[in-house]
Amino acid sequence: MTASREPAPPLALWALLRRSPFTLGYVCVLLLTHAWILYGLPPARAAAVLRYVSTNTDNLADHPVRALLGSALFFDGTLTDLTSRSFAATFITLGIGVCCFLAWAERRWGSLRAFAVFLAGHVGATLLTAAVIVLAVRQGWYPASVRHSLDYGISYGAQTVMAAGTSLLPRRARPPWALLVLCWPLGGLEMTGPLPDFTTLGHLLAAAIGFALLPLTLRWGRPRTRPV
Repeated sequence: MTASREPAPPLALWALLRRSPFTLGYVCVLLLTHAWILYGLPPARAAAVLRYVSTNTDNLADHPVRALLGSALFFDGTLTDLTSRSFAATFITLGIGVCCFLAWAERRWGSLRAFAVFLAGHVGATLLTAAVIVLAVRQGWYPASVRHSLDYGISYGAQTVMAAGTSLLPRRARPPWALLVLCWPLGGLEMTGPLPDFTTLGHLLAAAIGFALLPLTLRWGRPRTRPV
């Protein structure tokens, strides 16, 4: 009898995405909007779209819902410059966070719960970071220009799913994975007074939201017992 072979990683990922239709659809939307921004619009128009969906404090004060929802339709990174830090961040957030963990979460927790976790991180970490920015600008810890900085994408939601998805892993793998989730955003850390830069802060807050949801995700992942 011949032993069955495990599918190659790309095939295994495709099989996971096919069994997670909402995640697959979301990934397709992200790829389409990325191509639209890069190739479908003149550079000035593309920059204007991204400025409009940026979740900086000016936009959150002016059009919060459109900024929050629009920001989640784009990812800030590259798929072509394989040696850059931007590609590494894209690989983690889009590749691992969305394509792997969000798809896996959808399979284990259900579509509504998985995307609720994603949105909790995307919205929650964005609003918490905005509140810190307002305070930090008043205290002089951040420059006033940060209020209209360019800040969009899926990374906060992906970070929260990766943290909450710790419950999907075997017990021995959970502590090192949780440490990795906390440490990877520190690669671009810049201190601004007593605070880290707002992007690093936002990712740490997103991870905290995900870890806070672990009791729920552990419960969701338990096999259901049928009454006798």
